[in-house]
Amino acid sequence: MKRLLTATALVAALHVPLPAMAQQAPQPPRIVVTGEGEATVRPDMAIVSLSVMREAATAREALDANNEAMRAVIASLKDVGIDDRDLQTSGLSIQPRWDYQRDNDGNQNATLAAYQVVNSLTVRVRDLGKVGTVIDSSVTLGVNQGGSISFTNADADAVIDQARRAAVEAATRKAQTLADAANVEIGAVFEITEQANHPMPVPLGARAMRMDAAEAVPVEAGENAYSVTVTMTFLLER
Repeated sequence: MKRLLTATALVAALHVPLPAMAQQAPQPPRIVVTGEGEATVRPDMAIVSLSVMREAATAREALDANNEAMRAVIASLKDVGIDDRDLQTSGLSIQPRWDYQRDNDGNQNATLAAYQVVNSLTVRVRDLGKVGTVIDSSVTLGVNQGGSISFTNADADAVIDQARRAAVEAATRKAQTLADAANVEIGAVFEITEQANHPMPVPLGARAMRMDAAEAVPVEAGENAYSVTVTMTFLLER
């Protein structure tokens, strides 16, 4: 019995919690800063999103009309030199459209007005000189809803690397300035995280959907700005 009590006391002693400071070593002093960097480059490719919408009394009739218009659009794009690999269907929806009216008692009644079919196409245009032609011919042949355009680069790694370097340099300068003001020295880098921002698509707008065949589409590619934000943690030395 005495041996059992002794063993129990030993186990209990091993489970006594240590002081919090003994369990966890103190964290070394550190400083956390953010830096932003940006680099620009002329785009070499455009991504155009276009949609064909058709309505009819039945879903079958609406789909047939939409198919005919989209086939004409795709054929015209191939005629101006767009490769098959650069044409991709990005969405297809078939849904009823309802008309809502109130009767004399104030009740709202729904009446089936038509079936609506929307087929969306994403086009990569590698020759920027053809962007206006692509939009113009597509609208002429049936594109009549939504759409967006963005200018990008087939290989943006090099310019993004420039933005990364600029962001790290900016964060390091900020850390050095803060350390000097606090009369401490920055040491090794403890952690780095990154957030990259790329050019956003621009909606084509309603005006583009109303162009006639004689109206040219003015397009300016400008420059793409690639930005990177880094968060850096430096250890501090006193």
